[in-house]
Amino acid sequence: MELLQLLNASSLWLLVTVGLVSLLIGSFLNVVINRLPVMMEREWKQECSEWLGHTDPSLSDSGTFNLVLPRSQCPNCGHAITALENIPVLSYLFLGGKCRGCKTPISIQYPLIELATALLSMLLAWQYGFGIPTLVLLGFTWTLIALFMIDAKTMLLPDSLTLPLMWAGILVSMQGLLGVTLPESVMGAMAGYLFLWLIYHAFRLLTGKEGMGHGDFKLLAAIGAWGGWQILPFVVFASSALGAVFGIVWMLIRRQRESLPMPFGPWLALAGFIAVIWRPQVVDFMGRLLFP
Repeated sequence: MELLQLLNASSLWLLVTVGLVSLLIGSFLNVVINRLPVMMEREWKQECSEWLGHTDPSLSDSGTFNLVLPRSQCPNCGHAITALENIPVLSYLFLGGKCRGCKTPISIQYPLIELATALLSMLLAWQYGFGIPTLVLLGFTWTLIALFMIDAKTMLLPDSLTLPLMWAGILVSMQGLLGVTLPESVMGAMAGYLFLWLIYHAFRLLTGKEGMGHGDFKLLAAIGAWGGWQILPFVVFASSALGAVFGIVWMLIRRQRESLPMPFGPWLALAGFIAVIWRPQVVDFMGRLLFP
């Protein structure tokens, strides 16, 4: 009985610790989600300016801009966010969801991302316990959260996130941490990229339009690297179904007859998270479905 109580207490402390740390990670992810697309745009402008042989004044006058600098501030009035105003979730509630300086509403994105990061991280800790697999899956999940929101807001999937995620998946498989062998991981990365690459070019040949971005290829390759080629049928089917349902609902809400460009990355990220975290169940389900 004492041993059981000790194990329960240890599990509780693990969940609480992971939850609190993940709230802070969620706060940082909000910074990544908001700033990384701006950093990409500034880099593109700089490259274009150098290629054209002139300097863009908007870049030279704006100063350093990265994930650390400048200090976070209200985009409306420029009020600098203090440490007490930057406590995950609690600060949002304390401020009533408004800037302390100008009372402009603060996006609900901030507490939602912090809460989602904490809840998903606690789910991983509860399922996998304390160990290296939990740590690497936390990194996988946090990266997917950032990719989910960046693509949803800007229709961009940064190479600075998708490519390291893919190589990290291959590295994890080399160590055998998640039950995926190195050949399965490499085949998953290749098959994931090539499948969407073929769909992209076939769609463009038939319609003359681009149906998706190249970032989607790289994200599916990264997911395949983490879960192996066996999970790819589920990821493709589930993400397509989720995207189609969301698109139909969105069109009905907005009362539009013509389809609008919509990001595919969020649904790839969601389906990829499910497939990697519950890989044995997903592989078994797809096996029974495809080979009854």
